[in-house]
Amino acid sequence: MTDKPGTALVTGASSGIGATYADRLARRGHDLILVARDKTRLETLAERLRAEAGVTVEVLDADLTAPADLRRVERRLRDDAAITLLVNNAGMAVTGPLAGADMDGLETMIQLNLVAATRLAGAAVDGFLPRGRGVIVNIASVLALAPEMFNAVYSATKAYLLSFTQTLDTELRDSGVRVQAVLPGMTRTEIWERSGIDAATLPPEMIMGVDDMVDAALKGLDMGEVVTIPALPDIADWEAFVTARRKMGPNLSRSHPAARYGIGGAG
Repeated sequence: MTDKPGTALVTGASSGIGATYADRLARRGHDLILVARDKTRLETLAERLRAEAGVTVEVLDADLTAPADLRRVERRLRDDAAITLLVNNAGMAVTGPLAGADMDGLETMIQLNLVAATRLAGAAVDGFLPRGRGVIVNIASVLALAPEMFNAVYSATKAYLLSFTQTLDTELRDSGVRVQAVLPGMTRTEIWERSGIDAATLPPEMIMGVDDMVDAALKGLDMGEVVTIPALPDIADWEAFVTARRKMGPNLSRSHPAARYGIGGAG
């Protein structure tokens, strides 16, 4: 961060994680562009942050599953040189197994969690690279590491965001553009109600308050973390996971099947 941190564009900013990011970033001196469908809630938040933090706050009401709205936000990310930070937070959850699922609902979730996040990150990269600075924060989930704890499609969207961020980190290295994937566990937000789950039935020791989650994520960003898992007590566990994955690397693609398959030509 510099003395003039620039403008942060936050998606899904009308409530929960997005609204909390907006609050914290405003207090760090960022001007804001708040993106969500609920213009009334955005205006209420914007008015409060202008008064409390003394920053400029613009409301950009958009449905990121609608192509025209998504392209409008993309253009802003590419063309507005004041934007230095994208918080790719907008997302939704659909509960239940794939069998018998509402496929249209799943497609909408994929559109929001994957397609919109990817296109916005791409637009941000296009805007940031010529200026040699910028930060992209992708809000994923611990389900990227423990997919069996929820359903197949939602967990897969969060695994995508983790992989996407890790690869972007490699692509953008030494460019001045930084990326971070945030992997919250259960967080006390409206997503539970919207997905049809009663949060009161969840183990309270597993649910983190949204203020603590965002504060930890921003601390991880300050520390230079590419992957931040706010609830993880010992970072050595994550480092061991990464080391184990890299150890498999040389054997993931070879000229013959592994000997355990007993196929001719195995080494």
